[in-house]
Amino acid sequence: MNILVTGTAGFIGSYVAQRLLARGDSVIGLDNHNDYYDPALKEARLQQFAHHPRYTHVRGDLSDQQVMANLFAQHKPQRVVHLAAQAGVRYSIENPLAYIQSNIVGFAHVLEGCRHHGVEHLVYASSSSVYGANTEMPFSTHHNVDHPLSLYAASKKSNELMAHTYSHLYGLPTTGLRFFTVYGPWGRPDMAPIHFAKSILQKKPIEVFNFGKHRRDFTYIDDIVEGILRVLDRPAQANPHWSGHHPDPATSSAPWRIYNIGNQQPVELLDFIAALEKALGVKAIMEMKPLQPGDVPDTFADVSDLATQFDFRPRTTIEQGVERLARWFVDDYRT
Repeated sequence: MNILVTGTAGFIGSYVAQRLLARGDSVIGLDNHNDYYDPALKEARLQQFAHHPRYTHVRGDLSDQQVMANLFAQHKPQRVVHLAAQAGVRYSIENPLAYIQSNIVGFAHVLEGCRHHGVEHLVYASSSSVYGANTEMPFSTHHNVDHPLSLYAASKKSNELMAHTYSHLYGLPTTGLRFFTVYGPWGRPDMAPIHFAKSILQKKPIEVFNFGKHRRDFTYIDDIVEGILRVLDRPAQANPHWSGHHPDPATSSAPWRIYNIGNQQPVELLDFIAALEKALGVKAIMEMKPLQPGDVPDTFADVSDLATQFDFRPRTTIEQGVERLARWFVDDYRT
């Protein structure tokens, strides 16, 4: 199959591209190689598969309408995994317009490409951040999520709504996946796991927000990728029982679906740091700080729909995942 993966120089996108190539698919990769974080890390990820005979790389920006139109017209992907985005909750407070351009305008260009070129299935990254002010745990896709706490979260909620419109109007099957705190080797250096590992080894203080009382549903990268591929292979279907009188936020009368992918085992941040200390063999120096604007205290994914419909649950424990992350950091990265 010919599959477009956006964000292939990114953390999740690079893993997805490698898995698709390994199973025999052809991959068109798109990335703009921006400097939101160290571009050298992006280049290093890409080099793991850039010379594969079934991989084609396009260096371009989602928000460039002509680039996106040309990409779809030239390569005619059968399915699309859209993972490129301007990420980061805190950066969205400093630079909100970057999120409008990449996450809203860019996503519209992806939808238009899918619409005009008969794409069989669009799978796209949403985020646990869409749950915003919700406090009922675990977070369920069947809950209403109309109170985002950051523009990043609002942009991801917008993607879900935009996708629904295209599913309804044009019959485009779309599936949104709400990722919960993805971590592992080759992870983003602006996220806590990599940032903490670097600071711990350099014996520099780490800022521990909400005084370490955060709980996060840390999800290992291999589990995330397995979930993406299982969903990709089964285009979204309409829910024949959906009713406008009692609308289910996770399904629709259109071929549109939303799923959580999380470990379903929230871990307190201090416990995650303790696991990292053990794996690295170094104690952390911690500076306790209050909750940051835009952050939520806890995340906890209900993944029962993914388990029931795709026979899939994440299986990597925190101990296993952190050990693999620490080994990679010490042996292969550590910059």
